[in-house]
Amino acid sequence: MRISYEWLSSLIDLPAAPQTLVDEFIRTGTEVEAVETIGADITHVVTSQVVSKVPHPDSDHMFVCMMDVGTYNTDEAGNPALLQVVCGAQNFNEGDKTVTALVGATLPGNVHIKEGKLRGVKSCGMNCSESELGLASESAGIMILPPDAPVGVDFCTWKNLSDTVIDCEITPNRPDCLSMEGMAYEVSAMLNEPVHITHPQLKTTSSEKTSDIVDVTIADESLCSRYTARVIRNVTIAPSPEWLRRRLIAAGTRPINNVVDITNYVLYLTGHPLHAFDLSKINCGDDGKRHIVVRAARDGEKLTLLDESERTLTSDMIVISDGDERAVCLAGVMGAQNSEIDENTCDVLLESAAFNAGHVSRTSRNLDLISEASIRYERQVDPSSCDIASEIACALFEECAGAQVSCGLVDVYPTPEAPRVIDLRPQRVCALAGADIPRAFMCERLSRLGCSVVDDGAGSGADAVDGGVLHVTVPPTRFDLTREIDLVEEVVRLWGEGDIAATLPAAKNHAGGLTPQQQLKRTIGRVLRAQGLSETVTYNFADPRDLAQLGMSEEGKGVPVRIMRPLVADQSEMRRDIIPGLLRAVAYNIDHGVANVHLYEIGRVFYGHEHKSLPRETRMVAAVMSGAWDDKSWCSAPSAFDFFDAKGIVEQLLRALRIEKVRFQPADPDACGWLQPGNAAQVLIGGQPAGWVGAIHPLSLQKFGVDTPVFAFELSFDELVRNAHKELAYTEVPTLPGVSLDLAIVVPEELGYESIMQRIRSAGGKLLSEVRLFDMYRDDVRVGVGKKSMAFALTYRADDHTLTSQEVDKAHKKLIEKISRSCKAEIRS
Repeated sequence: MRISYEWLSSLIDLPAAPQTLVDEFIRTGTEVEAVETIGADITHVVTSQVVSKVPHPDSDHMFVCMMDVGTYNTDEAGNPALLQVVCGAQNFNEGDKTVTALVGATLPGNVHIKEGKLRGVKSCGMNCSESELGLASESAGIMILPPDAPVGVDFCTWKNLSDTVIDCEITPNRPDCLSMEGMAYEVSAMLNEPVHITHPQLKTTSSEKTSDIVDVTIADESLCSRYTARVIRNVTIAPSPEWLRRRLIAAGTRPINNVVDITNYVLYLTGHPLHAFDLSKINCGDDGKRHIVVRAARDGEKLTLLDESERTLTSDMIVISDGDERAVCLAGVMGAQNSEIDENTCDVLLESAAFNAGHVSRTSRNLDLISEASIRYERQVDPSSCDIASEIACALFEECAGAQVSCGLVDVYPTPEAPRVIDLRPQRVCALAGADIPRAFMCERLSRLGCSVVDDGAGSGADAVDGGVLHVTVPPTRFDLTREIDLVEEVVRLWGEGDIAATLPAAKNHAGGLTPQQQLKRTIGRVLRAQGLSETVTYNFADPRDLAQLGMSEEGKGVPVRIMRPLVADQSEMRRDIIPGLLRAVAYNIDHGVANVHLYEIGRVFYGHEHKSLPRETRMVAAVMSGAWDDKSWCSAPSAFDFFDAKGIVEQLLRALRIEKVRFQPADPDACGWLQPGNAAQVLIGGQPAGWVGAIHPLSLQKFGVDTPVFAFELSFDELVRNAHKELAYTEVPTLPGVSLDLAIVVPEELGYESIMQRIRSAGGKLLSEVRLFDMYRDDVRVGVGKKSMAFALTYRADDHTLTSQEVDKAHKKLIEKISRSCKAEIRS
């Protein structure tokens, strides 16, 4: 919501400095996204007068003008001098007053004015149109000022164009703040200042009754709770007054014409959307009336909207039709082309209604058609203010379009809602807030929000909190206030959470602390960050195609948990794996020039079940690595990531968690299609699968827009919890010397390192304390085809005595015999 400081100040007294209001917004829970100053980009633009106008000697459509700009152009003696400007506009004469941009001026759109020659004639500035000044979307010529306009003064200062716009992010539960009046009440409660809101009033109405012209039927009350219609005659289509256009521009909307601008202005003022139909384009019934019907669309019904797009409708959408056949508007979203306002419009049918929020929201999302009206309707619109918004617009039509308003309105309001009254206990507010908030503060600030407060305990003193109940009648625009706790929240945020002293909760026999799972999660995060990974959080929402694009089977991942109303089509189900989101993060970083990406996430995945209402939520630990650890420098060129970098991080993590019986075995290419064959492994803990580590398959990377190698791992958080140990087994520091021997064996190529290490440790018995692979050699001639030579460093040591050569020889010979037999190994000398 863009809040014009000038507009808001007409509704409530504001601080001189806009930053003061910004600070109050932040203090009371409204996020401010940006603050900008309108008019700050217009410099060296002054009012002027055309002293002479002669045709250009080398052009049939341009003129050489001598402009009086006052003291902004002087001669050598310092006296005011005329300024020569070449102008191509046709709508001005000598003596007219206009606006001139001087050399050095900056106009909206970062347009810089320089001295130059046009067809050989020197031009020292530019006479400006309203569109060039950002005051209109288009202009037929230069801006002509009133005859009494001063000459030679700063244009922005004279027109008071400077305005500060505060762009606030409004949460979905506060539709009242999507209007200037709603923001005025919010600011009133923040600053404890009264609002002074006045609406334009209808001066006269014609003797013609609206009910004789229009008839309204709501076919289904669940679609529309209230519909009002008014008729405005003899409308003159023209540009809107400057004050109205200026406020619309500040609100972020382009002015079009007075009819459209008035409906947009009332929307921003009251938060209530309106729609104007060309009355002559609404079919007339046999009884001479225009019959407006609010109904559900028919499946397959087509409608061409104002944006010239033809849309196919469904029965979940609401349309306005003239009679029961032809739709003339997609209710709550956008009007139709067959009833739009154009330059020939004379009579207007004005709609002010309250449509069902759910239907409008689904229509807007399904058609990918977001409008200012749909944004407000999907957050709920107050039905009780339909007639008020309509009357404000009619008064503006009378003022800005020279129109005559027909008498009365057609109002279909089947079930008016009774005001909501909530009892608020001041002592409960203080107990929940942990602060002594005066009773008078509660009454005053809730009243400023537009509530009506009746105090049962008024006689007990303004600061007393235990003297009775406050009966609070909630304004109809505050749909979020339904319970006592909602009022408590309003009081506390206006009081200021920062002004409440921190205290410990009042509880007995409660020892604070983290659960084992929370402690383990923090430990995992510390270890991964220490290894050089950066934590990230990706969306829990996923694209239904994620697993297929990754090449990961859906087996064991349950059924997808689909979202009923996804915000975007490619996030329509809950994720069943973390890796796709991390790969998108890699692609995003690479696209933005970050070549080295190393991220991890500890998050949940969601597995649905056909016969269960709730999915199973499982936590996973996942990471991705692309590029290298560091950028290239003058003294080093870091090596690119490989499989062993990822495997090393997993090993370090499992070691830090004191998890035993860990094994890595080659990943089956058929079962792990998302991993590159020969460059991936399954992680086993106690013989049970706990995750995987390896290189993501290049074909999978292409699907996610990544063209560089990515190494990743994913581990089950539950398996880590189940196998982690807090106790650290103490091993005494060896005091006796060990005996080191080397062992070189030739084994079949298919025999893996993990299997050989297990067999060596088993064959070495208690005396073998350390085993380390230090060399790997392949040669078809010297070693043999399909074979490899592996050299291990072995250390023998006893805990209670120094080993003799006979003991070592016996143990080593036994190890060689077992390895030769179990691995079909040849011993190299």
